[in-house]
Amino acid sequence: DAGDLGEKGEVGDEGGCECSRKTVKCKACDVHIVARHSQTTEVPECPAGYTSLWTGYSLVYLEGNGYSLAQDLGSAGSCLEQFQTVPMMQCSGGKVCSHGVRTDKSFWLSSDQNPDFSIKPESNLDTIVNFISKCNVCSGSSKVVARHSFTADLPTCPAGFHPLWHGYSYLMVTSSGSSGGGQTLSSAGSCLEEFYIPTFIECLGRGTCAFYINNIDYWLAQNPETNSPGMWGMGSVYSGLDDILDQGVARCTVCAKDVRMRPNYTFSD
Repeated sequence: DAGDLGEKGEVGDEGGCECSRKTVKCKACDVHIVARHSQTTEVPECPAGYTSLWTGYSLVYLEGNGYSLAQDLGSAGSCLEQFQTVPMMQCSGGKVCSHGVRTDKSFWLSSDQNPDFSIKPESNLDTIVNFISKCNVCSGSSKVVARHSFTADLPTCPAGFHPLWHGYSYLMVTSSGSSGGGQTLSSAGSCLEEFYIPTFIECLGRGTCAFYINNIDYWLAQNPETNSPGMWGMGSVYSGLDDILDQGVARCTVCAKDVRMRPNYTFSD
């Protein structure tokens, strides 16, 4: 038969599993690429949680034989590691290629907030690069999306996202004729951190670059609530930078998806 229950023993020493949390890199995460443009001659830093892949010069679009090809400013293709006034050549069916055709053009984000339209086209490459924005191609594990407020207020990121940077809602550019190109409004390239007029500088096949008065930028406009009849803002003209920023151009935020990492544990004997 079972005996009587013994007396309660003393409390033992505090135990431990002798395990420690190990910080590991994400091995099963998607890799997302985003380009960031400083609109200055300084290379911009990658956002927190992203690492730099390469740096370069901010290409907006190219034009050849009257046709244009725009670059998404949020993609790696908009950040060329080398600068040329026209970084392409034209090839025909006769196995002949020509670099620097007179009608070819390239358009780059500018580093100059107040360009002088009266200055003649510049041909000295060492001088030209001082007008070209620098960029950084960054890699991270978070998906990136741009959000636009259509007001002068910065939009907040959706739930589960955090901001990388704020800016102004950039839509598209046009030059002479039908030349031009635009941004995908979900892309980080549609949210430029600086507001310049014009945003870009034009380079020609003959090896010169300049600011031209017929180069036009398009930005998303503010559309605040109003009780006035008709469409608000139609026909409005904003004169001067203060009016444009306060009442004209919409604001935006580039947001990155929050990534939750599962901790790894290592055990020792």
